[in-house]
Amino acid sequence: MTQAENNAPTLIARLLRGAAFTSGGFVISQALRFGSNLILTRLLFPEAFGLMALVTMILMGLALLSDTGVQQSIMQHARGDEPDFLNTAWTLNLARGVLLWLLACALAWPAAALYSAPDLISILPVAGFALVLLGLSPTRVFTAQRHLLLGRIMGIELASQIVGIALMIWLAWLTNSVWALVWGSLATAVIKLALDWSLLPGPANRLRWEPRAARELLQFGGWILLASAFGFLLTQGDRAILGVHLSIEALGVYNIAWFLASFPILLTNALVARLLIPAYRESAAAANPALDARIRRLRVYLTGSVGLMLVVLALIGPWLVAWLYDPRYADAGPIMVMIAAASLPPLVTITYDQAALARGESRRFFLMIAARAAIQTTLFILGVLLAGLPGALLGQALSGLMIYPLIAYHARKMRVWHKAHDLGFMLAALITAAGVALAHRDAIITMITINSAAAY
Repeated sequence: MTQAENNAPTLIARLLRGAAFTSGGFVISQALRFGSNLILTRLLFPEAFGLMALVTMILMGLALLSDTGVQQSIMQHARGDEPDFLNTAWTLNLARGVLLWLLACALAWPAAALYSAPDLISILPVAGFALVLLGLSPTRVFTAQRHLLLGRIMGIELASQIVGIALMIWLAWLTNSVWALVWGSLATAVIKLALDWSLLPGPANRLRWEPRAARELLQFGGWILLASAFGFLLTQGDRAILGVHLSIEALGVYNIAWFLASFPILLTNALVARLLIPAYRESAAAANPALDARIRRLRVYLTGSVGLMLVVLALIGPWLVAWLYDPRYADAGPIMVMIAAASLPPLVTITYDQAALARGESRRFFLMIAARAAIQTTLFILGVLLAGLPGALLGQALSGLMIYPLIAYHARKMRVWHKAHDLGFMLAALITAAGVALAHRDAIITMITINSAAAY
């Protein structure tokens, strides 16, 4: 038996353990968010959630549009455990965080004017300081992810979230103001930073600029930067576009629906980011067909389980919203159905871009993300112009089908293409998406009829 074959069970065991920590922690985290959301929707008003959706979109946009790929570099690079490499990466991240905060302050007034939301002028500079805190995060977080040591990371994230949520609810009860969400989010970031520095093992970071490490980081991160710019369109483009077409209140209702329907996709992204890069990296190094087969089976389980969760959420959407929320949020039910159904086709190919990163092919990663974002955004805009929100989400669903040939081409080049998985799940996704939309056609038609195209 070869060394690679001996290592295969070890990798699979670490992957399963990492999956348990990641999925378990994510479920707890989302349960906490869900519980706090139910409380906060009763203490605050829909416009508060619309404002925070815009703030989150802008801050994530700044982060993604300047992403230098430090996390991915540390996870896949041969020097990912060397102090000089890690300290240079930390210095780069810190400088980026400070610059992004200054840019968030500068964008406050233009964003307020674009979205007719004057509160953004004061909210963005305060909320944007979280970008500085993110830049201060120690690289030992990424090192732990590199080696699939995820238990302590999840514990830190949950502890900081619990304290931040408690503060957020207390402030909302006292003030009935959107500032409760702002200060609660900032407090969560501060607590997480303190716990990362004090509880994660490894040497402390310090300012360091090694030219060789900087060159390697920036060379790899150049394509990541471009990919992240398009990634912004994938993850936040809906709110950036809908924020212009919807009122702040309607955007808040949409954000509630997105929160409820996005749980499976967010879980998938968490698992893929933390597990698939190490798995594909070691698979490529081992050149072991048995290991490749096991990773393929993991993809089948992942797609099947997440797809099933999306279907369940789509089926129970209107009932769930009516049971949990007051009538101000009633439209979130049919919107939740449409979001969950539209998420099914893109789910099929969600792991292939991580294979490119694991192999150090950041250019190929960029090409896949760019194509996916360009097609999805184009169809989303055309849909919203022609048929409002339902048209936009239909465009998102169709984009998963249209982009498939190109994604499959790149996956085949990397020798990770799983034809039976892709075609089987894509067919099931299209049939199921159409079925759940048809099952709730009355609720969707009612929502469209009651609300004018200008509101949605």
